[in-house]
Order: sequence, then structure tokens, then C-alpha cells
Amino acid sequence: MSFPTAFHETRFPLAIAFGSSGGPQRLTEIVTLGSGHEERNSRWADSRRHFDAGYGVRSLDDLHAIIAFFEERRAQLYGFRWRDFVDWKSCPPSQTPSASDQLIGTGDGIATAYPLIKTYGGVDAPYARVINKPVSGTVLVEVGGTPRVENTDYTLDITTGLISFLPSSIPPQGAEIRAGYEFDVPVRFDSDRLDINLTAFSAGDIPNIPLVEIRL
Repeated sequence: MSFPTAFHETRFPLAIAFGSSGGPQRLTEIVTLGSGHEERNSRWADSRRHFDAGYGVRSLDDLHAIIAFFEERRAQLYGFRWRDFVDWKSCPPSQTPSASDQLIGTGDGIATAYPLIKTYGGVDAPYARVINKPVSGTVLVEVGGTPRVENTDYTLDITTGLISFLPSSIPPQGAEIRAGYEFDVPVRFDSDRLDINLTAFSAGDIPNIPLVEIRL
């Protein structure tokens, strides 16, 4: 059976996600030469995050909630939002986002659309990650150090993270465009099967519930 859309704008239960494990993965190709030196090549331009929701399951009610969520997503068919509690803000997790957190572009007096970006590092090889799933009501924007107002100066597509400035508020030449926000990771279940052994669960074993980040 096919479905008209591949993503649900709904978040995996936060209480279960809080106890999960996971993080970013990259794919590096390493060739060892006859001299013993290495040649290394990154196969992916962007990292891809993997998570295991099983570590957040603490009760049968949690398992029931996951089964319901799994069935509504039709297993791997639909993507959904996931909160990575290690990395879910434009700033460190213990801080509050501000409009100056992340540089997302520089105005040229013409361009109106800018994606949300989070940059990791800043000295050797900073990595700019496009943020597709900001959290509604958390996005703050400034241009040249001056705060901008949503729906007055710009609009935000909460499903893509794209900021579009209105004609009267197009960023001028050379103006830094910055933003602060909370965000989710777009993921899907990484299996079409949930294998839950209640006997093992009662004995303290953790069920394996793999999730993988998806490209949008």
C-alpha cells in the first residue's frame, strides 16, 4: 500500500526519547598504501544520526506507546520528529537560544530565502548542518544585530526550516543574518519489525528499537 506523504510532523514521545542512546555517524574510506601511509576520503558530505529508543523504555506502558507509534508510522514508511537531548538547540543544551547564536547567511540586498544552519567547530574544518525541523515558537532572527519579527519581517516554514524575508525587510548588502532556535531530527524506524521479549524485558534486558536520520 502506498501513501501520499512520507513524513509526519509529530514527535516521538519525549519521556522515552530522553533515555535513548545514539549520535552522529560518518562514512570514511581509508586506503593504506604500500608505504604504510593512509589516504582518507569522506564518502558523505553530511553526518547521519542513529539512535536506539530502547534505552528509554522503562515500563510496559512505554512499550505500548512505542507499539502504537510504530503502527501509526507503518514501521519504516513514515518519518517523524525526534529530539536528540544532547543536541537540540542552536546553543549548548543548558543555555537558552538567542537570535545571535548561529550565522545563517549574509545579505546581498536581493536574496530573500535562507535555511536555518547550525555550525560545529570553527577553527580547522567547521561543519555547517542544515536544520530542517525547527520547533514552532522557538525561532529568533536578527539582521545586522537588529531583531526581526516573524510574519512582520519574515515567514518561517516549520516543515523545512526555510526563512523567507518579506519584500520590505530583505537583508541589505553585507548584513549578517543570525538565528537561534530549538530543533528536532527527522528520523524513521530502521526496521519493519519490533521484536519484544517480555520475559527478557522483565529480567532487565533492553529492547532494540533502532531509528535512523533521514535526508529531506
